Amino acid sequence: MFQPNYQNIEDCAYNRKPARIPLYDHNVDARIIERIVDQPLCRYYAGAQQDLDAYFETYCNFFRDYGYDVVTYEFCVTDILPYGGALSNTRPGYIDGTEKFEAYPWDCVKDLYIRNAEPYFNALRAHMPQGMKAIGGVGNGVFEIVQDLVGYENLCIFSFEERTLYENVFRKAGALLVEIWDWFLQNYADLYCVCRFGDDLGYKSNTLLSHEDIRQLIIPEYAKIVKKVHAAGKPFLLHSCGNIFAVMDDLIADVKIDAKHSNEDQIAPMARWVEEYGGAIGNFGGIDTDALVRMENEQLISYIQTIYALAAAKAGGFAIGSGNSIPAYVDPEKYLLMLQTVRKLRGDTL
Repeated sequence: MFQPNYQNIEDCAYNRKPARIPLYDHNVDARIIERIVDQPLCRYYAGAQQDLDAYFETYCNFFRDYGYDVVTYEFCVTDILPYGGALSNTRPGYIDGTEKFEAYPWDCVKDLYIRNAEPYFNALRAHMPQGMKAIGGVGNGVFEIVQDLVGYENLCIFSFEERTLYENVFRKAGALLVEIWDWFLQNYADLYCVCRFGDDLGYKSNTLLSHEDIRQLIIPEYAKIVKKVHAAGKPFLLHSCGNIFAVMDDLIADVKIDAKHSNEDQIAPMARWVEEYGGAIGNFGGIDTDALVRMENEQLISYIQTIYALAAAKAGGFAIGSGNSIPAYVDPEKYLLMLQTVRKLRGDTL
């Protein structure tokens, strides 16, 4: 019978060879889990405490029962951010000038986050299976917070026309996240084996901001958070989509990330990430989510075998799974095929 051991993921994050190659996905949509376990799940997530208990019991047991060593979970700041929504295009950017920036209720966000997130982290703790810990933490990075309040197009305009405001909003968002991470680590560091946030810095061919702006305005804020994570005795995993090769050396040297996740074959094959950065950091992912959607079963199995061989050949840490996440549009059968293929390759008894 499969026995989870969070140490495998922790070893990968520290770029150490694990006892077995662990599975890792940034997120598995609750609708996918519902269809696989044939139990209600989504309707419980926003409910009362007893509903949260029902949610996390099913959610955590899913990861255990399907061969993971950790439960992936983060509570996103954008879920509670006053006047947010530009990141998801549900509303225009709220901060459209200095007046809105100065009037924004920055001081209330930490308490708002704690009030909303605490019941979820507590329920996660209550239902964590034996041998497992969580991976994740405070969802969203500095860039996503800024985009959620300003909007990407407005942000680009600010970079030329309102330079002081442009710089200040990054620093303010960074300070806010440092405060929230400080609270999180004081209260939940023991629940997590690896800390993580997601902040998509790139697209197919380049970064979404200039390389220099990322170095000057985002990387220093990341470094403050990661320093706190390391002080709490935890490794840090950065999830960032897109072509971010131009700033990877800065992320490793200045932020001191321990591991990196997210890859798309149309940007670069996973082998390039391993070749260029595998000596310095842990590699997570490898199986392009697009492959899970488009490939026929036999082709997909062969593709997964190739990625698994890459993971097995690496001297350090490699956690295998989707290159991004398992969204609701992925066929659950293809997702299960991925899990089963990896587990057979590593010798699990299914």
